[in-house]
Amino acid sequence: MTNEPRTPTPVPTDQLRFTMPPQHSSLPDERRYRKERLAAALRLFGRFGYEEGVAGHITVRDPEFTDCYWVNPFGMPFGHVTVSDLLLVNQAGQVVEGRSHVNQAAFVVHSSVHQARPDVVAVAHSRSVHGRALAALGEPLEPITQEVCAFFEDHAVHGGATGVVVDEAEGRAIAAALGGYKGLILRNRGLLTVGDSVDAAAWWFITMERAAQVQLTARASGKPVPIARADALRTREQLGNDLVAWINYQPLYLQITRDEPDLLS
Repeated sequence: MTNEPRTPTPVPTDQLRFTMPPQHSSLPDERRYRKERLAAALRLFGRFGYEEGVAGHITVRDPEFTDCYWVNPFGMPFGHVTVSDLLLVNQAGQVVEGRSHVNQAAFVVHSSVHQARPDVVAVAHSRSVHGRALAALGEPLEPITQEVCAFFEDHAVHGGATGVVVDEAEGRAIAAALGGYKGLILRNRGLLTVGDSVDAAAWWFITMERAAQVQLTARASGKPVPIARADALRTREQLGNDLVAWINYQPLYLQITRDEPDLLS
C-alpha cells in the first residue's frame, strides 16, 4: 500500500461546457431570442446610465421582415422595458407592431445604418457620458490599452451636423461615415456601434464607452504610451470580431436576466 497522493484526473475538454450563439429552428424562435436580447441590453444601458431623457436607442433587425427593426418605445425608461413593450418599425419609421410611438429623429440614424449595412443585425446609439466627452474633442480612440485595440482602424469620427438628426440625408451621411466599421464617434453627440447580434453591438458600445473613459483619464493624468501599430492590429484580430464580443457579453446578460427576470415578459 502506497501513501503517495493521487493525481486528480482531468475532465476531458469535450465534456466541458462553453456557451456559443444558438442556432434557431424557426423564425419565431429567432425573433423571440432577438427581442429578449434587446430588452436585456436596454436594461443594462439603463443600469449603466447611458440614457438622457428620451434619447438613446438599440435596434435589432427582424429575422423574417428584414427591412423592419425592433426598437424601444419612445419615452419609456430603459430600466422598465420588457420584451412585450418592444416595437416593430419599418424603414420609414412607421410602427407596424406595438401601440407606442417611436423617436422618429433617432430612428432615422438607425434605419439609415441598417439599410446601408445588410450584414448588421443590431445598432446601438445612446448618451453615455464619456462617449460624449470624447466626441466633444472630435478625436478617435487611441490604441493605449489592450481592450481598445478591438477598435484600432475599425472606427471613425463623423464631424457632420451636431444637432438633432431629422432628415434622411444626415442619416445617410452618418451611415456613410460608419462605412464597414464597427464603431463611430459622432462629434459633439456620442457613440454608435453595430454588430451581427444585439449582444455584439451592445458589447462594442459598452467597451467603446469604457475606452473613452480610460483615454480621457489617462490623458488628464499624463501622456499615454500608445501600443505599436503591428501589436494593435494583432490584438484586434484576436479581440475585434463579433463572436468574441458575443462571448464577452454573456456574463452581463446572465447578470441582468437573473437580477431582473421580468424583462423577459
